[in-house]
Amino acid sequence: MKIKHQLAIFNALTRLLVILILWLMLPILVENVVYRHINNSLLEKKHKFIEHLDKNEIDDFIENPDDSTETYSQFSTLHSEFLVLSRSPIKPNQKKAVFSNDFRIIEGEENEYRILQYHFTYENQGYQLEIGSSLSEVNDLTFIIRFFILIVFVVILLITFLADTFYIEFLLKPFYKIIDTKIRRVNEPESFDHTPIKARSRDFRELDFVLNQMMDRIAELFKKEKQFISNVSHELLTPIALLKNKFENLLQNSSLDDNAVDKIASSLKTLDMLKKIINNLLLISRIENNQYEANEEINFHEIISDLQEDLQDRIDDREIQFLSKMQHNYIFTGNKTLIHILIYNLVTNAIKYNKPKGSIVVEDGFLEHRYFISITDSGIGMTPSQIENIFNRFARISSDQDGQGLGLAIAESIASFHHIEIKVTSHISEGTTFMLLLPETVKHN
Repeated sequence: MKIKHQLAIFNALTRLLVILILWLMLPILVENVVYRHINNSLLEKKHKFIEHLDKNEIDDFIENPDDSTETYSQFSTLHSEFLVLSRSPIKPNQKKAVFSNDFRIIEGEENEYRILQYHFTYENQGYQLEIGSSLSEVNDLTFIIRFFILIVFVVILLITFLADTFYIEFLLKPFYKIIDTKIRRVNEPESFDHTPIKARSRDFRELDFVLNQMMDRIAELFKKEKQFISNVSHELLTPIALLKNKFENLLQNSSLDDNAVDKIASSLKTLDMLKKIINNLLLISRIENNQYEANEEINFHEIISDLQEDLQDRIDDREIQFLSKMQHNYIFTGNKTLIHILIYNLVTNAIKYNKPKGSIVVEDGFLEHRYFISITDSGIGMTPSQIENIFNRFARISSDQDGQGLGLAIAESIASFHHIEIKVTSHISEGTTFMLLLPETVKHN
């Protein structure tokens, strides 16, 4: 997931948490404000009632003074308020005024009320006054507030999420430009673009500057490594040639016994292998240093035909069926010698790791408007971990096979030089397919 989406989601979740807290707390705050207002109203009504209360009024409210259970009740027409006066003994440490919420049934209808219970004495007689105000309107108001807050906050959440997405997109635009122009499209340090990225943020400008410095150091190290390989390879070829010359001269000596001749022949074979390794390393170094021209017209159909003819003896020795399904004559601009080496290494690799009496199929076609050549064998196959390492230098699929492990490394260097993508698919005991996916700048003949 991209960082801009992560930031937008994080901000949205933060706002959602705040909204949830407000959605839970705001109605409570509203209820407290409303309750405070109702409490003051109930206290005011109690004060007016007590202020004008006398014995005659109490006797009028309570028609039978001798009945201690007699109460006087008064209700509003809409059941929104009620007042109840009753005789009640005063208990020790009893609070005079207590507020509470309770359900009461008035004329067969049950409602929740905010109730003020007030205890007082008048002429040594205890009384309890209850004044209630309906909470149905408060509950309705609280529900409306919760619903309104929820709608408003959902709208705010969507608007701010979209705003965050666009703002973060704008804010991170230099970051993605740095990735696209200075990292994703760079295959070699020499092709790195040092042009400063225009960014308002100082952090992105600093990132761009540090990347430029890092790539300069990497380019310098690459240059030194390639130069070292080239110099060492050249220096090693001279003593190898001298040693080979001496061993060949020794073979002309008729006084040598068969054991000595075998040892010299083995040494010559080792020198030939060493020379081949050095030449391969030199080839890789020259390719990576862009020392080859890439301006020749290459016909892949002709290359496959030539290779089949050159390798026919090896194919026959393994009793392998070589089948060419090339259907297109395509002309590609590059280095013909290097392309020949590339395909030669892939075909010889298919022969080497194939099963006896197996098959090799070479075909071409199009994949997403790009021309491709695939080389499929029926060989031993590879595991995913082996596929990851096959293009490393001196890596070999099987230790039982001869070779120095440089063939696929050379193939990968040549493909990279020509901007050709190599895709590998393989299954154990079934075979392997190497696909060369050419860049879109191919020409049709």
